[in-house]
Amino acid sequence: QVRLVESGGGLVQAGGSLRLSCAASGTIFSLIAMNWYRQAPGKQRELVATITTVGITSYLDSVKERFTISRDNPKNTVYLQMNSLKPEDTAVYYCNTRIGVQRPTDYWGQGTQVTVSS
Repeated sequence: QVRLVESGGGLVQAGGSLRLSCAASGTIFSLIAMNWYRQAPGKQRELVATITTVGITSYLDSVKERFTISRDNPKNTVYLQMNSLKPEDTAVYYCNTRIGVQRPTDYWGQGTQVTVSS
């Protein structure tokens, strides 16, 4: 069973930085793409960043140049470095992966709260 566990959230002032981590187990980590999503109160969950198995990255426009997704395959961990944080980045951040081709299954972590004060 795939398990994702996030850590690293917290309260930070605007302009500050946080690094989120997501440890994966129950799968061959190097063979799966990884995503970070976020969900703010009253809003839909949105895709923030993706990293493929070969390290190609993509970002939500509003976080480009501020957030960096990376992965450490030997540690089965994906990271989200968040710099120049803004109050609008406040949300619960979730780690995600989708496994399977014919019947893909989404796996989610429990989420970690990021709160940016102005």
